[in-house]
Amino acid sequence: MKKAKEKAIRPKQHQKKQPGSEKLMRPAPAFEPLISTKKLAGKVALITGGDSGIGRAVAVAFAAAGADVVLSYLNEHKDAKVTAAAVAAHGRKAILLPGDISSEKHCQLLVRKTIKEFGQLDILVNNAAVQYPQKSLEKISAAQLEKTFRVNVFPHFYLSKAALKHLKAGSSIICTTSVTAYRGSDHLIDYASTKSAIVGFIRSLSTALADKKIRVNGVAPGPIWTPLIPSTFTAAEVAVFGSDVPLKRATEPNEVAPCYVFLASEEASYITGQVLHPNGGEIING
Repeated sequence: MKKAKEKAIRPKQHQKKQPGSEKLMRPAPAFEPLISTKKLAGKVALITGGDSGIGRAVAVAFAAAGADVVLSYLNEHKDAKVTAAAVAAHGRKAILLPGDISSEKHCQLLVRKTIKEFGQLDILVNNAAVQYPQKSLEKISAAQLEKTFRVNVFPHFYLSKAALKHLKAGSSIICTTSVTAYRGSDHLIDYASTKSAIVGFIRSLSTALADKKIRVNGVAPGPIWTPLIPSTFTAAEVAVFGSDVPLKRATEPNEVAPCYVFLASEEASYITGQVLHPNGGEIING
């Protein structure tokens, strides 16, 4: 991230608690789909971090494409209700299931309730994450390191494992990684490390599930305007967030959501083990 001396591209703001509230953000992140199709008609998706940010935009894009959704989130009930209403506006159903996904038992519960409600599970989106910026490696405590991995990585294993018995040929697992997995981040060392672990998970699980015709892919956004930003960066940092990429701005969640719709659809039937990079023009190797 560039320093606050760069030209501000949004109002200074900071939220004291993460993952933050979308309702308090100025301007509010855009989440309504850019293009509406019905390529996911009849599908059911379970989305972690589904209350806001990327998860909200993906949920609404999935609904616009014809899917019902289950929204997993920690405790951001107001944001989750807004997402559910947006899903309903597209004529689809959203189930809200709050709780801590760092618990394997809760992840198992999410899958069981999805099956009980809809009788099927076709798309799993492993998306929820936390981040705790620190100025140096020495500032990262053992407790912070463990929590970051427990929230960002472990649920990918827990949920995918619980979902496997219900996923059929043509089903899709989509994991949210990050540009930081490829270029690193000096102030998000532990976070970037979890996102690198997710890339390894995508590549390994996609190979393991190829014979079952279950596809596993990922999306690695660059700077993106979600509640995680004002809840983890200073007001001055938020003001210039995203200005250091070639397109000179952070992306909106609804500009990234089409990647998830594509990967979940039959249009991506020959794509597995891959990661899409909506990152504002950063050149990625690896």
